[in-house]
Amino acid sequence: MHKLEDSEDWDLVIKGHSTLFDVNFKDLWHYRDLLVMFVKRDFVSFYKQTILGPLWFFIQPIFTTIVFSFVFGNLAGISTDGLPKYLFYLTGITSWNYFSDCLTKTSTVFKDNANIFGKVYFPRLIMPLSIVVSNLVRFGVQLILMLLTMIYFYFFPIPGTTFTITYGLLLFPFLVILMALLGLGLGLIITAMTTKYRDLTFLVTFGVQLLMYATTVIYPLSYAKEKGYGTLVNCNPMTGIIEAFRYAFLGKGEFTLWSLGYSTLFTIIILFFGIIIFNKTEKNFVDTI
Repeated sequence: MHKLEDSEDWDLVIKGHSTLFDVNFKDLWHYRDLLVMFVKRDFVSFYKQTILGPLWFFIQPIFTTIVFSFVFGNLAGISTDGLPKYLFYLTGITSWNYFSDCLTKTSTVFKDNANIFGKVYFPRLIMPLSIVVSNLVRFGVQLILMLLTMIYFYFFPIPGTTFTITYGLLLFPFLVILMALLGLGLGLIITAMTTKYRDLTFLVTFGVQLLMYATTVIYPLSYAKEKGYGTLVNCNPMTGIIEAFRYAFLGKGEFTLWSLGYSTLFTIIILFFGIIIFNKTEKNFVDTI
């Protein structure tokens, strides 16, 4: 008799995480086509039944910039550090929108996709990663709008205002990655918590709007320091990112390596804990949600 040996080689072996911080990049790359499919789905499903479609990419920041310029620039008289009001607010809105979109949409991943997670296997991180990538499209369109506005004010400057592009522009890819990873990390933590505490879902959008007022989106950091709450604003990791973003494109803003380093360290820590909590929750969330 011949001894029967098990010599089967499997193409894919599905098993639980060996550690809580377990990111299988090879597995993520293997499912890159699924990532692309989810990105297309997010884009099409969001604008499929709208009249103006992708034009909303332009409309939202334009109207928000106009409102901020009128309320905070004209009525409240808040300084914009010698920058044209529309450019000052548009740079803050463009960077903040990408971060907030990544956060709010990632924060409902488990709840919104419970039917898919419960039926088919794929690396669960594919879903939040697809949100981060799909939001890049909107960010890119709004960035084009910002650049067009810069060109307009370059040829038709407002007396008493000035701006200039600086060497900080070299940091632009790094700043985009920071915004994406910070929104992703916070979103992963929140989506894991909402599997048990549904009330958090209602607080996220409201909380993100409040958090915006604790950054330099609608006022410069110099103004916050003048009013005595500059230290509090600096504690927000998005402050260093927005200041660096504004400095890169407009040449104004209190950009320092210390503030950018703090934002980077904060982002790494949040992302680390976000992945840990996400991996821990995904094992049994279907039974909970």
